[in-house]
Amino acid sequence: MTPLLAAALGDVGEEMDRQFDRLLPVPDDARASLYQAMRHASIGGGKRLRPLLVFATGRLFGVDRRCMARAALAIEAIHVYSLIHDDLPAMDDDDMRRGKPTVHKAFDEATAILAGDCLHDLAFDVLAHEDTHADPFVRVELIADLARAAGPAGMGGGQMMDLKAEETTFDLPTVTRLQAMKTGALISASVEAGAILGRVPVEGRTGLRGYARDIGLAFQIADDLLDVEGDEEAAGKKLRKDGEAGKETFLSLLGIDRAREQARLLVDQAIAHLHAHGPEADLLRDIARYVLERDR
Repeated sequence: MTPLLAAALGDVGEEMDRQFDRLLPVPDDARASLYQAMRHASIGGGKRLRPLLVFATGRLFGVDRRCMARAALAIEAIHVYSLIHDDLPAMDDDDMRRGKPTVHKAFDEATAILAGDCLHDLAFDVLAHEDTHADPFVRVELIADLARAAGPAGMGGGQMMDLKAEETTFDLPTVTRLQAMKTGALISASVEAGAILGRVPVEGRTGLRGYARDIGLAFQIADDLLDVEGDEEAAGKKLRKDGEAGKETFLSLLGIDRAREQARLLVDQAIAHLHAHGPEADLLRDIARYVLERDR
């Protein structure tokens, strides 16, 4: 990890914790456990990759830090909501997340469902506020893009496909589509948010979209490699579940060596998409390389 990336990860992690702490003060009423559950899931731990992508992209276009922080917070809230729900017994049934008990274990299933629902709702509340951007058209575009990324054509649809993967056999194109939706859509939304805040027209985002698509797939291949080769303590969650569930993954379809090589090619391709940018895009380049280096 480069010093530039290490500093940025630390800075963004602290920023997200401050933002969630500010957003989620525990009330002195019957909702207290709901807020405590939301704080348990959102504060501390996690890679904060998606918020970092918002900042790294927004900086290319001189976006105000407060605007980037609010957009990053909204996207991370969607990500955390998805983790809470994914961990439920009805889905992946996990006991640990980010090195601590999952929300339904630390609290209960009903509280976990509500905590996820409320983080989902708060994400759009944050984006709709004028503090996110003075231009209402920018705010509407942010909301629409994140809704698409989180919904049936994005993360939600990908999760449904992932559930079906336990009872059917998927080929490589289908697994690629599944992961582009389940994992890649929110990564793409993070890069897109930085460009939207910078008022970059749609036709000017082609390179950034290619970058986001490629690191999203590389990220998932790296996740599959970690699931097979990683250390559970470092990962902070249970590993080797996909194989036990009989799901087809990039590794089961390509083999470990070919999958690792494909991830490297995707990272190189992602970096090539940034050819129009100079040193100001070095953080995005470092993030692409980090996707393969991480241990959690």
